Amino acid sequence: MGRYRIRVATGAWLFSGSHNRVQLWLVGVLGEAELELQLRPTRGQEEEFEHEVPEDLGPLQFVKLRKHHFLVDDAWFCDRITVQGPGDCLEAAFPCYRWVQGEGVLCLPEGTARLAGDSALDVFQKHRQKELKERQQTYRWATWKEGLPLTIAADCENDLPLNMRFHEGKRLDFEWSLKKRAMEMVLKRVYTHLSSWDRPENFDQIFGGQKSTLAEKVHQCWQDDELFGYQFLNGANPMLLRRSTCLPSRLVLPLEMQELQVQLEKELQNSSLFEADFILLDGIPANVIRGEKQYLAAPLVMLKMEPSGKLLPMVIQIQPPNPSFPTPPLFLPSDPPLAWLLAKSWVRNSDFQLHQLQYHLLNTHLVAEVVAVATMRCLPELHPVFKLLIPHTHYTMEINTRGRTQLISDGGIFDKGMSTGGGGHVQLLRRAMAHLTYCSLCPPDDLAHRGLLGLPSALYAQDALRLWEIIARYVEGIIQLFYHGDDVVRGDPELQAWCQEITEVGLCQAQDRGFPVSFQSQNQLCHFLTMCVFTCTAQHGAINQGQLDWYAWVPNAPCTMRMPPPTTKEDVTMATVMGSLPDVQQACLQMTITWHLGRRQPDMVPLGYHKEKYFSNAKAKAVLNQFQTDLENLEREITARNEQLDLPYEYLKPSHIENSITI
Repeated sequence: MGRYRIRVATGAWLFSGSHNRVQLWLVGVLGEAELELQLRPTRGQEEEFEHEVPEDLGPLQFVKLRKHHFLVDDAWFCDRITVQGPGDCLEAAFPCYRWVQGEGVLCLPEGTARLAGDSALDVFQKHRQKELKERQQTYRWATWKEGLPLTIAADCENDLPLNMRFHEGKRLDFEWSLKKRAMEMVLKRVYTHLSSWDRPENFDQIFGGQKSTLAEKVHQCWQDDELFGYQFLNGANPMLLRRSTCLPSRLVLPLEMQELQVQLEKELQNSSLFEADFILLDGIPANVIRGEKQYLAAPLVMLKMEPSGKLLPMVIQIQPPNPSFPTPPLFLPSDPPLAWLLAKSWVRNSDFQLHQLQYHLLNTHLVAEVVAVATMRCLPELHPVFKLLIPHTHYTMEINTRGRTQLISDGGIFDKGMSTGGGGHVQLLRRAMAHLTYCSLCPPDDLAHRGLLGLPSALYAQDALRLWEIIARYVEGIIQLFYHGDDVVRGDPELQAWCQEITEVGLCQAQDRGFPVSFQSQNQLCHFLTMCVFTCTAQHGAINQGQLDWYAWVPNAPCTMRMPPPTTKEDVTMATVMGSLPDVQQACLQMTITWHLGRRQPDMVPLGYHKEKYFSNAKAKAVLNQFQTDLENLEREITARNEQLDLPYEYLKPSHIENSITI
């Protein structure tokens, strides 16, 4: 017999509370007791009750709850329930963080993380098995396109499990902000019909409104070679550049360019020659927009790193050699200014396509969705890896589902405005799958492979490595609390099933690309989990946030090209440049989408600062606190460094990184 103090916390989201009555039971080792409470949860409130229980329940194992409704099933978002038992009993926490609906009984286990078989109490093992069986019915795999990672089975966001949906405030902001921005662009398009559209300066007519300081810098300096080169290191897509180890075989130098060959070989010997090769785009069919054929190219750019750290282009080959054109033209900084500008515009268009499809959509969004679905299918809520990862999967299934129905669907944004739309984007994604290796998702391996370690001006590389180290320490701290040896890792059936589900199912037999099908050691597990957290947070932040800065001024990153690549330099005129760049409608569409997807989210949760308390273990909480301290220290370091730079690099400041992929 004893008095129990029960606290019930309701989420702060819109409509989290409920007018329905909630019934609670306490379940302990020695017995079960129904609590005679008239609980009607209130949004954002923690309600406290005391209740006398006549029998000794022993250590608490579960809280069971049922929501009763008469006419309307008013769903309730329960954060957590905590119970303080009689005497000097420790407070027991029962995390929920989900919607409660219907009249079924929901059983919440006590929140201490446990591996399968950790406890002799068979009741927890039965709960795990029942939970996973139900989840595997709810979270099913689907094939969006053959040859691409599997997705959650949902034709639209309304088909998603309720707990994967946007909360109401997020949904309203997402939908209404897009409509508002689209209306602004319609008005700007009307305005542009009243004026000429024959020079790059005419893009000023649609460039006004909300824009960042860096976007204004791009607007002013987009034609400069220095800014062109800088973007390969620290722009929206810092993932393609690599240090050259030899002159590319596709770079065919005619005899009259012997001086260029000497310069390239000199830079090569000095290890200061770099390249960006867009060969993945070669042969991809271009879109047809409103009856007009669009164009794609597969450029190669050779750049040199000056002692000052500036990365400057030396030569651009817009298309690779082919049998009908074995010596394609090479464009140089010394060429007529408009010819050189147009060559750079072709490179920027190609970078836009690879950035959005390969490095953004595939390497972050789709990989994160595979991790999220596999986690829900294979790891019960008591598993420590579930508790570690679940905050980093928040909203990912819905934003990806919306992307498949609005961005990359038939008739979607890509079809309406991007040169890879109309089916080319799917072909490009399939090609990119071959390059989606395990090492490519791990910065220490990827940056070493691309020869970018130790470059003072490679700010993405520096910050990515620091964040990888901090996330790795956090992951190791959690894992070492629960896995006390490699044999425990090997002997965890739920963990091994999760690994296999990701590699063999979600990523379509990715073991050939270096992904593990099992974990044989603590180190191997920690490395993989670090990759998962980094991809869902820091990498997406680095790839997503730059859109607003670098793509708002459309000539710097044209979403499509409306004329074929030039084959001569002397014939390039201003009419050629403007005829190649996006028209007003395409430019307005690009600005609308990049603003919508690149802006800071109003409900943004910074990396490591999720409010959900999945771990009840004091040691696990201490590991999270240290993670937050490490992130704050890095924030100060980056802030101090940026104060010394003309162009601050802020995408990997911890306070700018969202805790999951939500946009």
